[in-house]
Amino acid sequence: MVLRKMEEYLNSLRENDKHKEVYYRGKKIRSFLEHPTLNIAAKHTAKLFEFPDRGYYDETMNEEISKYFKVPRNSDDLLNRHTLIYNNTVFCKGVFNISQAIGSDALFSLMIVSKIVDRKLNTNYYEKVQNYYKYVAKNDLALAVAQTDVKGDRSKRPSEQDDPYLYLKVSEVKKDGIVVNGAKAHTTQSAVAEELIVLPTRAMKEGEELYSVAFSIPTNTKGLKFIIRPIEELEGNTSSIISKEDYEFETLTIFENVFVPWERVFLFKEYNFSGYLANLFATFHRFTAISYRSALTDLYLGTTSLLAKANGIENEKHVRDDILNIILYKEIMRMSAIVSALKNNYQENIAIPNPIYTNIGKLYSNENFIKVVASLIDVAGGIIATLPSEEDLNNDELKAYMEKFLKGKYSGKERIKLLKLAKELASSSFTGYLLTLMLHAEGSMEASKIGLIREYNLKDVETFVENILK
Repeated sequence: MVLRKMEEYLNSLRENDKHKEVYYRGKKIRSFLEHPTLNIAAKHTAKLFEFPDRGYYDETMNEEISKYFKVPRNSDDLLNRHTLIYNNTVFCKGVFNISQAIGSDALFSLMIVSKIVDRKLNTNYYEKVQNYYKYVAKNDLALAVAQTDVKGDRSKRPSEQDDPYLYLKVSEVKKDGIVVNGAKAHTTQSAVAEELIVLPTRAMKEGEELYSVAFSIPTNTKGLKFIIRPIEELEGNTSSIISKEDYEFETLTIFENVFVPWERVFLFKEYNFSGYLANLFATFHRFTAISYRSALTDLYLGTTSLLAKANGIENEKHVRDDILNIILYKEIMRMSAIVSALKNNYQENIAIPNPIYTNIGKLYSNENFIKVVASLIDVAGGIIATLPSEEDLNNDELKAYMEKFLKGKYSGKERIKLLKLAKELASSSFTGYLLTLMLHAEGSMEASKIGLIREYNLKDVETFVENILK
């Protein structure tokens, strides 16, 4: 199959809609493309299939496939992946397009872990992973990943919960497959994806074998329920600009007696490997994170710079400092991604982004995004919080007043456009969504800290100091 076009994906979505159980604001959704809000998320994923120069010829498959599915074998491959994610995010107006990036992050991780498990335990997971990889790559499918369990009482392990299904669990083993029950949170664009890859969220121990499971299923599988978060960045802001054309949603994804055939099971009961798989996926996905977040920052940097000029304050020292703050934020993430690619680890013939530099970039992103928002607010001014409504701005009787009294160095019409964008980025429900996302998406700050300290070699510096003290 050749690379799909946007309309081919949308036709697939129309067909799959008939078999999915999706809910939005308490109502069951019959069609994404006919829904006034959710159609935007569907068309956002569809833009993936219109991204220029997104394919490459894969010699092992003897056909052209998406560059997202190119298995990284060296630094150049990782650098090209960073560029792909960055440019694709810019193509979608600064909004990450997750629908093949996250799935390929998961597939690369499964390729590595399945080989290790096969070698140690004489299983056949790698063959199944490879067959699945060829299936999704050749059919150019949109993917989602479900990893984060709802977790219940955080002071208790999976096996200690009052309800055993607060972590996804195998509830029945059949001759032809397994049955799972539970829920996963934060599954981005899951209901508009065609395939869902499910991974363990943490390391498991003896007695938690039935929680140690990885698999894939079509998103129209019986028993799957998707509950979509409210899209308040659009429905709560009539003057939004970005969200009117691009946004991504997350779902609480319910697994109610979901059957998974053996050929799609990639880990089952091997609890000693669940933590390694979870962390390896996190490393690939944090590399993806610092790649797309640096492109998202272009929205803040460009808006801040243009508003400084529109307000006539571009030469003020505090304004230059605000702009430099955003430049640092963007470029430190890009540097982290580039160094992660150049200093990559190598396992099972796959190049893995360096976890130290990946986690440094991710932690910097976590801790400093709020400063980026503050810099934009500082330059834009309080008007972005008190800006008249879109309805007022479009009122024929009021428009002249708006354009007269809201002008700066730029005309009122030009400045109002910038203020609307600044409001969306720094003073709206979209801002709150991004602040939460920047702290928790692709793993929390604490998870990144654990990953960083685990990988960092303190022995060399300890020896250095010990030798001084001798």
